[in-house]
Amino acid sequence: MFNKTVLDNGIRVISEQIDHVRSITIGVWVHCGSRYEDSKTNGLAHFIEHMLFKGTPKRSAFDIASAIDSVGGVMNAFTGKELTAFYITIPDYHLPLAIDLLADIFKNSLFEEAEIGKEKSVILQEIKMVEDTPDEYIHDFFEALFWKEHSLGLPVLGTKDLIKTFEKEALVRFFQSRYIGKNLVITAAGNLNHDGLAAMVEKAFDSPEQQPDSQINVLPDVSSAIAVMEKDLGQVHFVIGTLAPSAINPKRYQSLLLNTVLGGSMSSRLFQNIRENRGLVYAIHSYLAQYMDVGMLGIYAGVAEDNLHEVISLIFDELYRLCNDPLTDQEILSAKELLKGNYLLSMESTDNQMIKLAKNEICFGRNISMQEIIDLIEEIDKEGVRNLACEIFNPGNISIAAMGHVSENDLTLDIIRS
Repeated sequence: MFNKTVLDNGIRVISEQIDHVRSITIGVWVHCGSRYEDSKTNGLAHFIEHMLFKGTPKRSAFDIASAIDSVGGVMNAFTGKELTAFYITIPDYHLPLAIDLLADIFKNSLFEEAEIGKEKSVILQEIKMVEDTPDEYIHDFFEALFWKEHSLGLPVLGTKDLIKTFEKEALVRFFQSRYIGKNLVITAAGNLNHDGLAAMVEKAFDSPEQQPDSQINVLPDVSSAIAVMEKDLGQVHFVIGTLAPSAINPKRYQSLLLNTVLGGSMSSRLFQNIRENRGLVYAIHSYLAQYMDVGMLGIYAGVAEDNLHEVISLIFDELYRLCNDPLTDQEILSAKELLKGNYLLSMESTDNQMIKLAKNEICFGRNISMQEIIDLIEEIDKEGVRNLACEIFNPGNISIAAMGHVSENDLTLDIIRS
C-alpha cells in the first residue's frame, strides 16, 4: 500500500507497506550531488556525506555506528551526480531508533575541525584507490571528456587539490543551503504503518520550512571527442559513449531494452561476440547513466593492446547492426523477459522498494506501480528500438576515452558505412 504525506516544512514522507516482511528500510534523500557543484566546490556533497557520520552532541561517531549494529541493522549512504541518500535497514520494531538517528545526524552534526582533518585523509585515500583501479578510473576520465566543462563531468569524490582546501565554513554553508525542506524526501518500505511513520518523522524533523538554494540545470553541450591517458597498465581500458534518453524521457524503456541487447547481460551481443565467440576480452559491457534531463549510454572494455583495434571495430559493427537491422523476435522477447524478471526480483528487497519510491517521487512526483512498469516494458517494439539506435549512435555525439599503452592515433570514431 502506497502513501504520501507532505509535512509543513516541505519534507515529503512516502511509504510502501509490505506486511509479509519483518524489516523496514528507511532513507533520507537529498536533491544534491556533484552536478550542483563547481570548480571551487567539487566534492563538497560527498565530503558532507562522510561528515554526517562523525558525531552530534548526542552521539559520537562510534555511537552512530554501534547504534544500528547493536540491533542487527545496516546503515549506509551514497552520493551521486544528482542525489545523496542516507538509509537504514532495521527490524520493524526498531523504526523509532532509525528515525531518531537519521534526524540527529541531519539536524545536529557538529562538523568538528578535528574530524574534518581526519576525513580529508580518508577521502584522499578513497580518490587514490579509484586512481589505482583503472576499470573504475576510466569512467571519471571519460565523463570529464564527454560532458566537457559541464558539472556532470565533475567527479563525485572531488579532486585531491580541492579536498585539501575544504574548511568547516564551506561545508556548513553548503549543507545548510541544500539539506533542507523541499530538497528532502524520506521514503520507507516494509512492515510499517504510514500514519505512525509520518508522525514520528514530523516530530523528529521538526525544523521550520526553509527554501533551498535554486537549482538551474543547464543542458551539456556534447560533441564527438577522443582522449587518452597514457599509463603503465597490462591492458587498455576504454569507454565509448553517446547521448541517451534521460531518466524521465518516454524513450527510456526503449533505451533499457537496447542496452540489454547490446551489452547489458551475459547473453548480449557484445559479450557473446567479443568475449565468448572470439575470446578477445575478459570484461565488456554496456550501461546507462540517466539523469533528470539527459542520459548517456556507455560501452566499457578492457583489452590487450594488440587487440584494441579489432575490438573497437567489432563494437562499431554492433552499433551499425542495431541501426540497420531490426532485432529478431526472439531477441526482443528475451530482452523483455530479462528486464521484467530483474525488476520483479529486485522488488523483493525493502532496500530497492525504498529506492524506487524515492526516485519515482523525485523524477515524476508520483508513484509508478510495478504493473505500470511491466506494461511499459511490454509495449516496446523493435522498430522503436531501431529508431532510437539510429538517433543516439550519431557520430557527432560519440566520444571515446582510453587509458593504458595507447595514443590518440590508435582510436577511431568512424562508424559511418557506405
